[in-house]
Amino acid sequence: MPAVKGDGMRGLAVFISDIRNCKSKEAEIKRINKELANIRSKFKGDKTLDGYQKKKYVCKLLFIFLLGHDIDFGHMEAVNLLSSNKYTEKQIGYLFISVMISANNDLMKLVIQSIKNDLGSRNPIHVTLALQCVANIGSREMAEALGTEIPKLLVSGDTIDAVKQSAALTLLRLLRKSPEYIQIGEWASRVIHLLNDQHMGVVTSAASLIETLVKKSPEEYKGCVSLAVSRLSRIVTSSYTDLQDYTYYFVPAPWLSVKLLRLLQNYPPPEDPAVRTRLTECLETILNKAQEPPKSKKVQHSNAKNAVLFEAINLIIHMDSDPNLLVRACNQLGQFLQHRETNLRYLALESMCLLATSEFSHEAVKKHQETVIGALKTERDVSVRQRAVDLLYAMCDRTNAEEIVGEMLEYLETADYSIREEMVLKVAILAEKYAVDYTWYVDVILNLIRISGDYVSEEVWYRVIQIVINRDDVQGYAAKTVFEALQAPACHENMVKVGGYILGEFGNLIAGDPRSSPSVQFHLLHSKYHLCGPATRGLLLSTYIKFINLFPEIKQEIQNILKSDNQIRNADVELQQRSIEYLQLSTVATSDVLATVLEEMPPFPERESSILAKLKKKKPNQVTENKEPKEHKLPQAQINSNADHPPAITAQAVSSPSSTGSADLLGLGSPTTTTAPASTDGGSAGLLVDVFDLVNSSSGGTSNGFDASGLTPGADENYKKFICKNNGVLFENDLLQIGVKSEFRQNLARLAIFYGNKTQFQFAGFSANLTLPGDLSSNLTTEAKPVGSLVESGAQVQQMFNVECVTPDFSEAAIFNIQFLYSGAQQKISLKFPLTLNKFIEPAEMDSPTFFQRWKALGQPNQESQTIFKAQYPMDGEQAKAKLLGFCLSVCEGIDPNPENFVSAGILHTRNEQVGVLVRLEPSKQAQMYRLTIRASKDPVAKILCDLLSSQF
Repeated sequence: MPAVKGDGMRGLAVFISDIRNCKSKEAEIKRINKELANIRSKFKGDKTLDGYQKKKYVCKLLFIFLLGHDIDFGHMEAVNLLSSNKYTEKQIGYLFISVMISANNDLMKLVIQSIKNDLGSRNPIHVTLALQCVANIGSREMAEALGTEIPKLLVSGDTIDAVKQSAALTLLRLLRKSPEYIQIGEWASRVIHLLNDQHMGVVTSAASLIETLVKKSPEEYKGCVSLAVSRLSRIVTSSYTDLQDYTYYFVPAPWLSVKLLRLLQNYPPPEDPAVRTRLTECLETILNKAQEPPKSKKVQHSNAKNAVLFEAINLIIHMDSDPNLLVRACNQLGQFLQHRETNLRYLALESMCLLATSEFSHEAVKKHQETVIGALKTERDVSVRQRAVDLLYAMCDRTNAEEIVGEMLEYLETADYSIREEMVLKVAILAEKYAVDYTWYVDVILNLIRISGDYVSEEVWYRVIQIVINRDDVQGYAAKTVFEALQAPACHENMVKVGGYILGEFGNLIAGDPRSSPSVQFHLLHSKYHLCGPATRGLLLSTYIKFINLFPEIKQEIQNILKSDNQIRNADVELQQRSIEYLQLSTVATSDVLATVLEEMPPFPERESSILAKLKKKKPNQVTENKEPKEHKLPQAQINSNADHPPAITAQAVSSPSSTGSADLLGLGSPTTTTAPASTDGGSAGLLVDVFDLVNSSSGGTSNGFDASGLTPGADENYKKFICKNNGVLFENDLLQIGVKSEFRQNLARLAIFYGNKTQFQFAGFSANLTLPGDLSSNLTTEAKPVGSLVESGAQVQQMFNVECVTPDFSEAAIFNIQFLYSGAQQKISLKFPLTLNKFIEPAEMDSPTFFQRWKALGQPNQESQTIFKAQYPMDGEQAKAKLLGFCLSVCEGIDPNPENFVSAGILHTRNEQVGVLVRLEPSKQAQMYRLTIRASKDPVAKILCDLLSSQF
């Protein structure tokens, strides 16, 4: 340690030397235990220790802790060192506290008082040590106690530059950790003027602080714009000799330049003409310097210069107001597209994606189309290829759409699996946006399915069906094209879905050709039936009943299929029910009734493309729409509730004010989707299944049904889902969505419950409370924040619950009761509260000897619980690992001799004790069974955890 030489702490040097000379782990532990006993006796002895001795022993404790051993004493001696006037003693005290004392330690009040004393010291070294300690710990208590002291220190005229630097960075740390306690309002203008300070180090530190303050209160700090431009101008126009102390490989103050450029991106272009002109000159100077020959061949020089250049280009893109600068930025980036440095090529592609969205630079970006296509095909780094795909998507417009889509389709055949799904979405969006001839669009989508069927999501093939149904001029071509595509020996299931749907609607348009007669169409589709999954089979059955209406001549042939044993006695209830009901419908109904029930789908109402919605969700921070393209106003499929037109194919609902029934109000988990009743197959027929469902739901769709336990149906299943996850939707019906976001820290839990009103009417008399059955009130303490009695239409309200685990032996669930009035009717919902014992576990890592030592120590019968059970879900190793991690356990590698088995460990925290937990999970894929063994140091924790964990596999 550095202090050994300067202070001559010979005892510490000898101790470190002894540790290094130990030949084994046992010898090291023995030497450490001997030293700890000696230090403990010194601290407890009658003889008063001087500062040097305290410092020496505290240093030894710190060294032992850094070796990985627990230290449970010496903290008070370290705090005492803070009152010393000697730098080395105070330094060691602060170092020990920063490393060893947690933010909630009882000694923290004494530490904060010592820090206050040092902040008021006239010795700048003592002030700096105190600031460094605050920055290292950054606790809420420190922010509350020192939130007004440090800003004063920062803006004081008596503070030296080195202390100002530390004060700015310390304030930044507290602002990020506990912003509610930092109030700088009265000193805002003085903080802004730090950008004009003579000392470049102060300016650099202040720039980071000001950017954080700007994000919090942009109006209050908008005066920083002119000062930032002025300082930036002085830097970029200086030579590397002017700022010699802050020049990095011939680049003047690159870190400060980047900070200032980022700061300016928080505001629109300056309104003051003089400031705007000066900023433009700065940006032009940076672009000019990028063209100059390098002053050094070292990579540090190019990195520093390019860092400033790219941040300047980001600012140019942000302002989006100067055509000259935008085109120059595009040309500069174009030079990097073939640079030998992979990172530069990546950054250039990423920045050009943004430039492609500007009307001023879109055409300039298109000039590099061939280079980008070349990068897509030849780049070795998949992340660069991904950016090339993004740029092609961004630069695409009506003039180059066919060429770009063709190149992307060609590349898709050999593309990395990690980017295929996103590429499919982008190709589908571009084909739809720029389709002048929709036969080309149909060809593109069918090619997508042929090339990458596994990566074609439901949104993509839903969308092609929507467009075909809405455009009369393409229906015949679509039917002919899918018929030809289905004749391929290897045909992807998504192609069967599209073919089944389109032929069921428009097969009559190609039935005049003997090569695609009704019988040929039917046999072609039925030849694929046994190769498909249940959802696709359900769609094909819907197509068959459509064929009975379109082609009466093959009615008997289809009825023979529907009444075969394979269908009437199908193990899949959905397929069996469809077969029986379709057969009955085709037998009983007259031709007029059949024609009415099974008539052609009506056009879909206008909505945003579900494919674009999915891409926006997949990459929320990426611009997914370029400037020139205008999306065709074709609809998103949805359930059509018109009595004459039964439910049909559906796509993912896009959240909007008008779709309160299907929007995910909470943004938790996957968005709610609107799907065809009884199946997601998108069957186009008027299903009797659907009619029966509608009749049943209309008689009691929002009734207050409860199961035998007095809970709302499904409460137990939803409760089980939260055993291995913290966030998600706990309950949802037509009226209400209840979401949960929770966090846990040792024995404490905080749960935010969100109530979303999905209706067009307000909820009155709204209440939500928690009931603790049996002895649960002695196991848990709960504190709930009240929730308002009114929940407006489409609104979302939040309720906070604070929970503490008192004892580790609760297995029952708290009951969550929600009541409200909707349209004059009382609604009651009773759910299991998503809080289980395992949530208070913290994962513990350990090696093989430690695990087996502790496993053997927990050998009493009441400390172990074992169960052997049948797998409820597919046995997948990665999913099993994810569930163990979600259960708040670690997954210890290399401990069990059988690599298929899982070994986990954790510590269960309660108010007064900690309980060690060890787990061994042994899967048998051949028998589709698991054996789960859990050992815990307290009865009955093992049994409770065993029951919880076994329910997840």
